[in-house]
Amino acid sequence: MHLLKTPKINLASFTKKARLQRPAMLRFIKKLEQNTPKQLKKWATEAEQHTWQQIDCTSCANCCKKMTPTFTPTEIKNIAAHVGMTAAEFTEKWLYQHKGDTDWVNKTQPCQFLDSSTNLCTIYEVRPKDCAQFPHLHHAKPADYLHIHKQNIQYCPASFTFIEELQKIIASTDK
Repeated sequence: MHLLKTPKINLASFTKKARLQRPAMLRFIKKLEQNTPKQLKKWATEAEQHTWQQIDCTSCANCCKKMTPTFTPTEIKNIAAHVGMTAAEFTEKWLYQHKGDTDWVNKTQPCQFLDSSTNLCTIYEVRPKDCAQFPHLHHAKPADYLHIHKQNIQYCPASFTFIEELQKIIASTDK
């Protein structure tokens, strides 16, 4: 199997492009939410394949730099044990909850587990489910995740590219 070498992501250039194209992409996603095509799963699968031909997450790691996953109590316990802490020590040192919210999130960005020299996760084996599934491109029901892409396109080149590819695919079927 031949793996494509994807170019390093220029985050400054991406941020500018995402800021300019985000309003149109949000309109596109909203339109899909309001009138979900029967072929969306097929198109999303194709868009995902095109996306991974263009994007290497380890050349970016912007999700780890600008966003935070939510941590479940089980994940907190597992990660804490992995790093040699108790769950209480782990939450005290690195996590917080918004007032009235039950989700635990990172206190700071970038994520404390991002190795910035390699863009790799230092707890990859026990990372939260949110991280393992990010950027949520592959799901049985893509329509259920459109709202997630609305949030992610401004931070994640893979999410942005996925929506770009989806737009191209749908436009080509309209002809």
